Amino acid sequence: MDYTLLFCLATGIFAGFYVQTVVGFAGTLVSLPLLLLAMPLPDAIAYVSIFYFFSSVSLVFKEWKNIDKQVILKITTATIIGIIVGVLVLRFSKPLVLKRALGVFIILYVLYVATGRWKLKLNNVGTAGFGAMAGFFSGVFSTGGPLYVICVENSTSSIRVFRATMIGIFGLVTLVRVPALAVSGILNFSHLKTSLLILPVFLLAQYMGKLTFKNINEGLFKKSLLCLLCISALGMFF
Repeated sequence: MDYTLLFCLATGIFAGFYVQTVVGFAGTLVSLPLLLLAMPLPDAIAYVSIFYFFSSVSLVFKEWKNIDKQVILKITTATIIGIIVGVLVLRFSKPLVLKRALGVFIILYVLYVATGRWKLKLNNVGTAGFGAMAGFFSGVFSTGGPLYVICVENSTSSIRVFRATMIGIFGLVTLVRVPALAVSGILNFSHLKTSLLILPVFLLAQYMGKLTFKNINEGLFKKSLLCLLCISALGMFF
């Protein structure tokens, strides 16, 4: 057993899902740079996808009644197409090109968050287009969240419905992405077996994240996180 891989996987999953639980975003973007220290990008995406599946099952069940199903139906087809294309790119592209592309994506994400998450007005065609792009980035990097936020903000008015609908979308993405990764050969049974060893770390990350959320200065935490994301992005790019 490769203990270096296990250590990096445990560290990456803990850091990513701890951050995701505390601030509600950037879990994948925190996990990937740490996972890439010990494994190729496709393997890192496979592991992150498995743990998002674990997370999505319980969350979708809890929030089912608050999810706006019509919003999800609008982007389902576009999302599925985007994810499949993204997984194919992940399967056949050069690792160095993808790592640099991920660095650029993280920097754009940081700019998006730092500028206050500007709100776009989308019609049905625009929503489908953003859904396809979000699906693509979900397939390649498991990071389509910012684009889905834009889609959902245009269709929901309640914060509670918005949050629940985002959880529903992530559930849909995970439901499509995991089989697509498996069919493409990126995700296999060995990934699942190793993930089960790290499952207690994942649960601890969520528990610690919930405790931290009650006591932390969220604004300062987010600013620090964005700085760390910029550093990791520049490292991957250069």
